Amino acid sequence: MKIVHGRAERVPSEQRGTVTGEAWFDPILPATDGTTITTVFFAPGARTYWHSHENGQILQVLAGRGLICTDGEQPRTIAAGDVVWVPPGERHWHGAAPDSFLTHTAISLGATHWAEEVAGDD
Repeated sequence: MKIVHGRAERVPSEQRGTVTGEAWFDPILPATDGTTITTVFFAPGARTYWHSHENGQILQVLAGRGLICTDGEQPRTIAAGDVVWVPPGERHWHGAAPDSFLTHTAISLGATHWAEEVAGDD
């Protein structure tokens, strides 16, 4: 059993090197048995770099409106109340819409494989 009391100090995105724009990461459950749970607040227009997850990812959108994009597809809108399942190995990015903030809880299963920054037209 592992108990995580309260919240760890938020980590601004510039310290992580995995997000374009401003975002704050609030670790809920640090890496435990291959699972990480983090609530992320994205400022308008902020988004992750391209990445994939060894065993998939669940995103629970808590507030605001954002975008998520699978490599080779057009970005899709996500909003408060939505839950997204990203299958294992699927290359994707997610973040806030240009005119809205986004807060989601990310449940990442297995290792996360980070890639390059998303180009402006992706």
